[in-house]
Amino acid sequence: MIIVAVIPARYAATRFPGKLMQMLGNKTIIRHVYDNTISTALFNDVFVVTDSDIIYKEIKDNGGKVIMSKKEHESGSDRIAESISEMNIDVVVNVQGDEPFIKKEPLEKLVRLFNDDNIQVASLMRKISKEEAANPNNVKVVTDKLDYALYFSRSILPYQRDEKMPAEYFLHVGVYAYKKEALIAFTRLPQSSLEKMEKLEQLRYLENGIKIKMAETDYHNIAIDTPEDLERAKSSL
Repeated sequence: MIIVAVIPARYAATRFPGKLMQMLGNKTIIRHVYDNTISTALFNDVFVVTDSDIIYKEIKDNGGKVIMSKKEHESGSDRIAESISEMNIDVVVNVQGDEPFIKKEPLEKLVRLFNDDNIQVASLMRKISKEEAANPNNVKVVTDKLDYALYFSRSILPYQRDEKMPAEYFLHVGVYAYKKEALIAFTRLPQSSLEKMEKLEQLRYLENGIKIKMAETDYHNIAIDTPEDLERAKSSL
């Protein structure tokens, strides 16, 4: 089985333009992500796919593999699908370009799931408190008994109608892995109604009957979405 990791990397991020080229210690954020993904030794290949000459040059000049997008894309999934469409691969792992502290453990859990030929799409979840679950910026997931996602939402999920019943809450950690064919098929589907409502593209899979296998992790991802996030990341070095 041929498994690759792809790091989609936009320069013009809405909330923090140019964030991937910000310095974190002695390297840019995007180089931390690339180097940490390589160091897991889980993949047959690792590369960045970008729309930016600046990011392209940063990776290329430092000995990394990088592909320039041929056209504009609305999401990282579309950017990845374009980049791997002609590749002879089986599974692609989407590593977020703004998570400089990505580790082996969560990625390995995803990769191992594809030992089951029935798995088409997989992602991660982490147990959180009820207070964290109440925050609409935190995307929650509920699963069936086999750990397939039933639904993702920005609302608190599940709703604890009977407070005597114990409730567990899981944050959706947005690291995905896909069979190549599943990802290509996804990008050809129109946006679904729930996807548009919740602003969560993973709901397109569920609305079209494509199952998402979830793996539990204790990985606390630090995503760099704002200058304040970058300062917190620097303090953790």
